[in-house]
Amino acid sequence: MATGERQVVFSRPESLAPVRMHYCPGCTHGIIHRLVAEMLDEFDLVERAVGIAPVGCAVFAYDYFNCDMIEAAHGRAPAVATGVKRVRPDLFVFSYQGDGDLASIGMAETIHAAARGENITVVFVNNAVYGMTGGQMAPTTLLGQVTSTTPFGRDAKTAGHPIRMCELLATLDGPAYLARVTVTSPRRVREAKRALRRAFEAQERGLGFALLEVLSTCPTRWGMPPEKALSWVEDEMTTQYPIKEFVCAEELRGDKAEGDS
Repeated sequence: MATGERQVVFSRPESLAPVRMHYCPGCTHGIIHRLVAEMLDEFDLVERAVGIAPVGCAVFAYDYFNCDMIEAAHGRAPAVATGVKRVRPDLFVFSYQGDGDLASIGMAETIHAAARGENITVVFVNNAVYGMTGGQMAPTTLLGQVTSTTPFGRDAKTAGHPIRMCELLATLDGPAYLARVTVTSPRRVREAKRALRRAFEAQERGLGFALLEVLSTCPTRWGMPPEKALSWVEDEMTTQYPIKEFVCAEELRGDKAEGDS
């Protein structure tokens, strides 16, 4: 490289639209979007990918991904994804869902898509609160966590215990890949990308249902500055939601060291 010539080593993925995102400062939806877009690029999927986004903070995902997108009714993304994939099995179909959408109103759709082993990929963003509608308690809200509907902290006696979706789905025979990650640091982002690659690979190989849960921040509804929110994910969320792979089909295990960039 000639002296003074600059080399681009980091740029926007082609699958991510060059537009300003609407997410709150410190929200990690943007990081997760980038990882999804990087996978769409690396698997050369943009021309045959279909994303499904229902109601929630990611309702405007169609503005950010340069692939075909479908809006689903609240909680129904796995059902819509199932229909698209069965009619067009040649397409790559993924849903992008929050915890209220996936684990509350969409619980039945999630469980039955997983139980059937539908060959779709689900990106599940868990910030333990209803971020879009006012900060109410979510199915994944931690014990003791303060929300607008649990001002004294979530109490198991009145509100029940948090639902751990990966652990729940791991009891089924349909899933080919289930994992939980977070994106609170560069190391965590690299780990998340490796797991997301496996979730994409599961569908490309026709292995069945894949879900990647990403523990995410919500500084606005948590009432925290962004830096503290990142620490809260690591210090509090990961204690109740351990970072690990829960299900990994044997066909996916050979790529563990690939794509560490």
